[in-house]
Amino acid sequence: MNALIRPVSRSLNQLKQFKSKGFTLVEMVTVIIILGVLVLGVSSFLIFGTRIFIDSTSVEQVMSQSRFAIERMTRELRNAVPNSIRVRDSGDGAWQCIEMMPIISSASYIEMPIAPAAAASSGKVIQSSASAPLTAAQSLLIYPLTPADVYTSTTDTQGKLFSIDSVTANTTTNELTIDFGRAVRFDGASPRQRYFGVQGAVSYCFEQVPTELSSLKRYGGYSFNHPNLQPAPNDMGTGVLMAENIVNTIGNNSRIAYTPGTLRNNAMVHLNPLFDVQGQSFQYHHQVQVINVP
Repeated sequence: MNALIRPVSRSLNQLKQFKSKGFTLVEMVTVIIILGVLVLGVSSFLIFGTRIFIDSTSVEQVMSQSRFAIERMTRELRNAVPNSIRVRDSGDGAWQCIEMMPIISSASYIEMPIAPAAAASSGKVIQSSASAPLTAAQSLLIYPLTPADVYTSTTDTQGKLFSIDSVTANTTTNELTIDFGRAVRFDGASPRQRYFGVQGAVSYCFEQVPTELSSLKRYGGYSFNHPNLQPAPNDMGTGVLMAENIVNTIGNNSRIAYTPGTLRNNAMVHLNPLFDVQGQSFQYHHQVQVINVP
């Protein structure tokens, strides 16, 4: 009998030990609460970190856009034809544009029909660099003193800008014979006998969008025969977006200011766009010297 009782009592003791290894409802609820607090803390940390990453990425993107736009404008302004820069705004703060004529090719001319000489249909020039040659697709410009000299019709028989009909190269002397296809005569001679090959005007416009911020667009490929009035953005086709998140300050602080050149000083362009992103603002105070001379 005792032999039978001992195995039974041993089984009861093992069952009690097994039951003592479990947990109660209170313990389970406590663990759930602790895990919930930990998950909430970790998720808040992740959300906060993600928000910081998104904000910093947005700021860096706008800064990269702005640096690229300012650098692109600076390069084209420095390569603009002398006295071709002009600035216009809408008057109501809707837009402000700066227009320029990029230099495609440039060198010295040898023989040209220039007043008071008689008109002629051809002339000779020195070939410009191989990377930017003078071609029949360009127009020839000599001694521009005002924007009206640059943005003028090429159908007149006398002026400072004429379209080229054909170009014949002399590989031995590095000279080009320019055929205008008609008799023309330039108004004046350049003191340094310099010519400019141009193909089209370029404009940068700060434009107000339906929100409080504005955008910067680049326009090109439009007709530049506007001697007296700089064209508005609607007259230049579709622009290429260069930068966004620009605060509209045209009414009280122009983002573009132009100081024409004099006999003592080069022309100067002041760029002052104000950018705003994620509650952070930064403004450029950039000056560009236009050192080309006619």
